Amino acid sequence: MTKDKIFNFIGLAMRARKLTTGEELVINEIRKNKVRLVIVSSDASANTKKNITNKCHSYRVKCVEFGTRYELGYAIGKDERVIIGVTDTGFAKKLETMIRECNEERTYE
Repeated sequence: MTKDKIFNFIGLAMRARKLTTGEELVINEIRKNKVRLVIVSSDASANTKKNITNKCHSYRVKCVEFGTRYELGYAIGKDERVIIGVTDTGFAKKLETMIRECNEERTYE
């Protein structure tokens, strides 16, 4: 699984209006139990990662680390984004699987 395919799929989810971006908006959606998966950029600050991870853990939402803030922003057609929340169950499951496969391939290389 290539990173480009994952970013294309994130872009598709954005066009389908199944994403929420930005730390405060994603946290609000997590509190409302509307987010199914949170994607945090690998270059997010330690404080941001800690806040989001804790919030996801307490509300039982999956949280994965993938891409840089520039890559995530480019994928959704906006400026740099550190946090993306996926609100659709189908998109969330597929993205989680794709990211896991991509990370496993990188460890075998």
